[in-house]
Amino acid sequence: MLTARHLRKENRSMRHSSKARQSISPEFGRSLAASALAFLAADPERLQRFLNLTGLGPHNLRDAAEDPAFHGSVLEYMLADEELLLRFAADSDLEPKSLSEKITNR
Repeated sequence: MLTARHLRKENRSMRHSSKARQSISPEFGRSLAASALAFLAADPERLQRFLNLTGLGPHNLRDAAEDPAFHGSVLEYMLADEELLLRFAADSDLEPKSLSEKITNR
């Protein structure tokens, strides 16, 4: 998983890059999804809502997290809830617009 420092570095480089609209690397996408999942897991209510909507539970969450399609699902979940996305962006020290673009262009 990327640290907050790595996320800030990626955020800065994406802001100043002429290629900001291009896809992010699969590795960064996985790391961003892992960070988003950790963000969800840090709050029992956020995690429970995610689990309820996905049908996942403690018994199969780890297995699901190994599936690359799951990474996209976590990021799409974050993108669908603006308030949640804004909190995640602030928690990750990322600009919301940049984060939204990264998710959309993954």
